[in-house]
Amino acid sequence: MNRCVTLAGVCAFLVGQVSAAQTVSPDVQRHIDKVVGCLHEPVMAKGDPCISLEKRMEAMHVPGVSVAVIHDGKLEWARGFGVAKVGGPAVTAGTMFQAGSISKPVAAMAALRLVQQKKLALDEDVEKELVEWKLPSSEAAHGRPVTLRELLTHTGGTTVHGFPGYAQDAPVPTLVQVLDGEKPANTPAIRIETEPGTKWNYSGGGFTIMQATMIDAAKEPFPKLLQESVLAPMGMKHSTYEQPLPARMGPAATPYNADGTPVAGGAHTYPEMAAAGLWTTASDLALYVMENQQSLKGKANHVLSQVMTKEMMTLGMGSWGLGVQIGGSEADRYFMHGGVNAGFEALFVGYENHGDGAVVMTNAQGGSRLAQQVMQSIAAEYGWPDFKPVVRTEVKLDRSVLEKYVGTYELGPKFSLTFTLEGDQLISQASGQPAVPVFAESETKFFTKMMNAEIDFVKDDKGEVTGMVLHQGGRDINGPRKKESTPNGGA
Repeated sequence: MNRCVTLAGVCAFLVGQVSAAQTVSPDVQRHIDKVVGCLHEPVMAKGDPCISLEKRMEAMHVPGVSVAVIHDGKLEWARGFGVAKVGGPAVTAGTMFQAGSISKPVAAMAALRLVQQKKLALDEDVEKELVEWKLPSSEAAHGRPVTLRELLTHTGGTTVHGFPGYAQDAPVPTLVQVLDGEKPANTPAIRIETEPGTKWNYSGGGFTIMQATMIDAAKEPFPKLLQESVLAPMGMKHSTYEQPLPARMGPAATPYNADGTPVAGGAHTYPEMAAAGLWTTASDLALYVMENQQSLKGKANHVLSQVMTKEMMTLGMGSWGLGVQIGGSEADRYFMHGGVNAGFEALFVGYENHGDGAVVMTNAQGGSRLAQQVMQSIAAEYGWPDFKPVVRTEVKLDRSVLEKYVGTYELGPKFSLTFTLEGDQLISQASGQPAVPVFAESETKFFTKMMNAEIDFVKDDKGEVTGMVLHQGGRDINGPRKKESTPNGGA
């Protein structure tokens, strides 16, 4: 079975490359070849070789990838690689994927259009707009109302991080049942747990409250509202918020698990449409990116005015604007978002000033890691100032040195890192996460290649390893070593 899967993926990959050569200029084809021919992990050691997209897809069990690249404000190329379904058709630029949380920034644009039309207000209590459902009061809110701005920036104090969706044979709850956590909803009730406006906490639940607010304000179904206010004006003809995907639309990719098996129940249904319900293509999402880039310059305002788009891109708490994550320097500011649904993972980036960007969509759990590598390769090829791999210097240590670090280190009440040896390779495994190799930069400093994280082992004055410090995301987390995990079994 594995051999057949590999062959199917390789054949489709090659077909995609051949068709690309027939439709783009030689210069653009050279860009494509370099992008798909040289991928790296987010962190690399000096001298690490490039690995092709084809080999990465095979190793990560990602059947299909769709890529769209924006250069100088225009869609320069869009290509599919691999297969939409194992043993089935190849991915093309027209293959639809679930966008996951990328649904949020597109829905945010529709919400801001309602603000622009004075049907909603950014800084007033959303409770005033809710009709069918009411947000229960909470002592945690300290009497402070929740605003649309706070829902858009994940500062509304709302619960529920994300949604798993519903398999094709499972009952699907109404929006009100989701909001109240009532069966058949598979997530808790969405409520206020911290005072609005005081803390950043990513919340798909907040966007689901926003969905209810938008429906009541516009007085029409959410998919229709999004189609008329955002998707159609931007020319996103291969996109919809309808759940499940209607038969008239497609072709659509099939979702897969991280081990290459199909997701049970197929493509899941998401009644939480604003948070996770968008079906789209990489090319259509590129239209969304370009619309924002042009709107910021006052050159295209099919959905939002230049003033409203600037409002959306204003940096707030937690490095977020209104529905989008903001990064980069003042001169090279970018907006981005990732998406993860059951068996679908994606990523987009758009630069505000110089008109570059890209969209990467995959049909496999764990595809975000591959999407990040593709984005890095695009960034390198097109000279972006960001999204470059971190380069470190790897040193080789004797097994006798590595053995000293074997053991478990407690970083929190329910979180630990366990180090083991496989041959001469030190392996780290965090609680509930896959094992990953770690590499030495010195005798006591190590790093991973799958993420930008460093590990410093701590020794006492006798040279015994007593703990470690994890450096990740700007945080330094101390992890004392469990005494029973020392090599000699003692303290």
